[in-house]
Amino acid sequence: MTPSARSIAHMKSLGYQVANVEHYNYFTKRRHDLFGCIDILCVGNGETIALQVTSKSNMSSRIKKIEAAEASPEMLRSGWRVLVHGWWKNAKGRYELKEFEF
Repeated sequence: MTPSARSIAHMKSLGYQVANVEHYNYFTKRRHDLFGCIDILCVGNGETIALQVTSKSNMSSRIKKIEAAEASPEMLRSGWRVLVHGWWKNAKGRYELKEFEF
């Protein structure tokens, strides 16, 4: 299971409607995020959550990516919660989630 699939399942278990807003451009062979920094958009429980998903070891670079995005201040002003999900495998071989919120 990919980190994105883990985050989608996690957010659905919390009662959110979830959409993957990242897409792959076959011509350029690159992935493109919503606003250059968002992989998953969640709505529910009276809020909108924008997620960037990665491994725990890459969280700092993803945080910097969101901070540098032009749309980032407007997302926060609009009341969106902006989260970074970092997945890692513990000593028992189970995946765990570390979450950072702006």
